[in-house]
Amino acid sequence: MAQPRTPSGQVVSILPMGPRLQEARTTALLKSEQLEVVRVVLLAGQDMREHRSPGEVTVHCLEGRIEFKTSEGMHLMGAGDFIHLRRMEPHALRAVEDASALVTMALLPHA
Repeated sequence: MAQPRTPSGQVVSILPMGPRLQEARTTALLKSEQLEVVRVVLLAGQDMREHRSPGEVTVHCLEGRIEFKTSEGMHLMGAGDFIHLRRMEPHALRAVEDASALVTMALLPHA
């Protein structure tokens, strides 16, 4: 399925969803040649199993609380917290509370 593409220069809100979070879904905000940006929504208890990304990744917790596991250990992230991952670093997430996060992934050029 094709990812939606936000046109260059278009403003997109990433404000916390508050009470609307319960009905929200993970949404791709942008996928370009070099960058992918996704708003990940996890309700309390939901998780993303351990995985790796081929490019560098940043995760900015927008609301709620997330347990973020890396090779360095477990990090409890709350609204406003930010983490950077090297490429291919294994990581996993679990929502302690209903949460959303802005995930930015650097895409590697096609060979």
